[in-house]
Amino acid sequence: MSVDTATVRKIAGLARIAMREDEIAAMVPELNGILKWVEQLGEVDVSGVEPMTAVIPNTLRLRADVVDADPLTGGGKRDAVLANAPAPEHGFYGVPKVIE
Repeated sequence: MSVDTATVRKIAGLARIAMREDEIAAMVPELNGILKWVEQLGEVDVSGVEPMTAVIPNTLRLRADVVDADPLTGGGKRDAVLANAPAPEHGFYGVPKVIE
């Protein structure tokens, strides 16, 4: 694929970027170089490589999901909190159904 000045003008228009003619002319070889590099990446054989999101393995550090019953730190107050709710249902806040 090759990029010309008309393509650069169209891309700039779609991106709503104002470019002068000299900037458009300078951008043509840069975009063509990028596209050649991407084509080179497409030629690499990755048939035995597993997909990954990072080079090193990452694991999430999770804490235990427990309710703290200590009244000073905030756990175990569901009934007191729901006492202020206009329409509690089954231990949760009741909200009006919204259908569009």
